[in-house]
Amino acid sequence: MVTGRHFAIPAFLISLFLCLPARGASPSIPPMTEAQRGEAVFLDAMSIPCPGEVFVALNKVCRPNWATLVTPATAPVTTDRAQLALAVGVLAANGYIAVEAQDGQQVRNVGREIMSVAKALGVSQSLLGRGNSLMEFAENNAWEALADELEATENEVKATMVEQKDRDLVCMTSAAAWLRGFEIASGVVLATESLQGIEVIRQPELASKLAAQLGELPPRLKGGAQVALTREALDSVASLLKANGLSKQESRSTLQKIHDDCSVVVKSILTSATASGTPAPASPPSVSPVPSPSPKATGTNSSASVTK
Repeated sequence: MVTGRHFAIPAFLISLFLCLPARGASPSIPPMTEAQRGEAVFLDAMSIPCPGEVFVALNKVCRPNWATLVTPATAPVTTDRAQLALAVGVLAANGYIAVEAQDGQQVRNVGREIMSVAKALGVSQSLLGRGNSLMEFAENNAWEALADELEATENEVKATMVEQKDRDLVCMTSAAAWLRGFEIASGVVLATESLQGIEVIRQPELASKLAAQLGELPPRLKGGAQVALTREALDSVASLLKANGLSKQESRSTLQKIHDDCSVVVKSILTSATASGTPAPASPPSVSPVPSPSPKATGTNSSASVTK
């Protein structure tokens, strides 16, 4: 697992601390309350590393041309709160890409889009200061501080969701951020001849965990089109990343499938609702096993077609 800029206390430790008796008190351990369990789940979600940490690691391994990966994506126009929460995650990942590219204008654009979605979700009031800080750091080219502030902004959106009893939206935001992260990271690795950086993104447990969290959402949420597609894509990513002993050609095919599947769902998340109020349909990613080796396999283009 890639180490990040900040450390969060794992949920199992929080659970332990919450259950420990006070000094001198009875050694019996009382059961956790519903509120305590909910807080532990939230802290567990917050402890998930952000995609920006993987981008930093890739930058050290294979020096991607981040400027070519910057995407001028805009938030979707929709009243679907689940889709808006997913969009926050995608936009946050786009912000980390812009930071690596040192594209101040795009960082400002992403900041405005996140504020727009936060307002639609009703969580924007406490974020005005964050938005101003993002703009200031971008104007002053303070890239490290900007990356930290972007992460803090994403976490503050999540914290406000929890305060408003929208804990389920936090899981969606993290899942979508990593969906975009896997899309970009796989494209970066595919663009290298020797698949440099592949070990950095080999995190099947993380993809499985995110997919499992989406699977535990209430039926009204996990049955939504974008949520279902996101979960299916992350399950596929986890399955594909678990494969070992692949040839270079098989690894390239696997990464290409990860990239393509994630790209389809990211586009769907950012697609505005139709006149009927429902998101435009998207072709779901096909979950299939790792490609079998082919003795007649020919070379493929070493550059992935990263979504623009």
